[in-house]
Amino acid sequence: MNSLKGHISHIEQSQQIALVSVRLDESTIIKAIIIESPKTVSYLKINHPIKVLFKETEVVIGTKEVRGVSLQNRILATIEEINFGSLICNLKLQSAFGKIEAIISRNAVEQLSLKESMEVFAMIKLNETMLAE
Repeated sequence: MNSLKGHISHIEQSQQIALVSVRLDESTIIKAIIIESPKTVSYLKINHPIKVLFKETEVVIGTKEVRGVSLQNRILATIEEINFGSLICNLKLQSAFGKIEAIISRNAVEQLSLKESMEVFAMIKLNETMLAE
C-alpha cells in the first residue's frame, strides 16, 4: 500500500459524499472521494494532517508527455527500479513525497519504453484513493 502525507486543503460535500483535496506541497494536490462528511468523521477539517493511501495496482504510469486524460491525481516521479515478471512488472518510483510502487503489465512497460532513471507521472483515480489519520 502506498502512503503519502499531506494536509486537507479543500472539502466539497454532497449529502454523505465528500470530495477532499489534500495538498502534498505548494503545487501538488491529490483528490479523494469518500463516503463520509465532516459531521461523521473528525479528521475532515481544513489543514488537518492526513495520509493518502492507494494500492500499487491502482497506479497508472504515464510518460511526461501525457495529455488529454481525465486522471487529475498526478505525481511526478523517477523510476528507480523495474522488476520484470513474465506478465507484470513492479515499478519502484521516487517522488518528492516519498517512494511509490506501481504494478503494471509487462506489455505496458515495453510499449512505453520505460527505463530506470526515467521521469514519469504516477496517476491515481480519485475514487481509488483512501484517507487515514
